[in-house]
Amino acid sequence: MQVKVTKPTESEKLFMQKQPVWSCGVSEFDWYYDSEETCLLLEGEVEVSYDGGSASFGAGDYVVFPQGLDCVWKVTKPVRKHYIFR
Repeated sequence: MQVKVTKPTESEKLFMQKQPVWSCGVSEFDWYYDSEETCLLLEGEVEVSYDGGSASFGAGDYVVFPQGLDCVWKVTKPVRKHYIFR
């Protein structure tokens, strides 16, 4: 189970811009994904660690978190992101 970090295509950007926005200040917290989440980071920097790996991402990245992922978010710069759960 891995976090997928890529640069979005134009169609992914357009789709994500229609989704809600979530924001969070500098912090560290545990998180469990009971469904897949896709997000497009508008601002910030994050490192997510999980059993078997870690992923770092920031503004402009398109990130997919798989269903069932149990992880720790470490927000090093305040985050704003569009997101959708599927």
